[in-house]
Amino acid sequence: MYRRFTTFERTLHGIMILSFFTLAITGMILKFSYMGWAQLSASLLGGFPVTGTLHRMAALALIAIWLIHLGDVWKRKRASGKTWWEFVMDRRNSLAFTRQDFFDFVGSVRWFLGRGPRPQYGRWTYWEKFDYFAVLWGMFVIGISGWILWFPELFTLVLPGAAVNVATIIHSDEALLAVAFIFTVHFFNTHFRPDKFPMDPVIFTGRVSVEELKADKPREYDELMAAGDLEKNLFEPYPRNAQILFRVIGFTALFIGLTLIGLIIYSMLFGFR
Repeated sequence: MYRRFTTFERTLHGIMILSFFTLAITGMILKFSYMGWAQLSASLLGGFPVTGTLHRMAALALIAIWLIHLGDVWKRKRASGKTWWEFVMDRRNSLAFTRQDFFDFVGSVRWFLGRGPRPQYGRWTYWEKFDYFAVLWGMFVIGISGWILWFPELFTLVLPGAAVNVATIIHSDEALLAVAFIFTVHFFNTHFRPDKFPMDPVIFTGRVSVEELKADKPREYDELMAAGDLEKNLFEPYPRNAQILFRVIGFTALFIGLTLIGLIIYSMLFGFR
């Protein structure tokens, strides 16, 4: 098995899952507070005040994760000895969009239409990079509007009162967009694609078979072989009991996410106010 994600990366992602799910569940309960399912869910959590407190605690956890990630990026940059431009635009490991992503996108469309072969994807695909920058964008937009809503008296010392109303709309709608994207597009790209269905456990185990790596990310495989880095990251599979536990956690997350999407769609169609 090839290790694609370190323990640190998997732990960070695991905490992010917990914080995002808490934000998504409590946020949608507050947004659709007039719906019966939201009122029942709030009562199970201890009431709407408790729901709001959980929402803010999860927000602080997500901000902490974001700051830890930025600190890790800074640490990796210093260890690389490269300039920021060289580090960010590194051909093998960069999460920045490059010309190759454009070619991969065009190649993917041709492949979908049966007009060409499957692109030779590298370490990060264009849709994975989009997911990454969507989170960064969301941290700024949802985060700043959330702070305004949390401390309106403080922010209205320098902002007009209407800023609170604007922040309410931005925070609510951007959060709804983020939840819908994660539980549909991200879930499909990560787990529901025919070659990954019903779940890709790599983010939990951090490991993928060499054959799967070669088939799924052939350009990454070739680069690893050329650099002699493949054998440095080969490990035995996790014990079967651990793999079962990871899958239970993953399927639970999938169930919660899809259920929440169903409740959101129902609320938007039949109960929106």
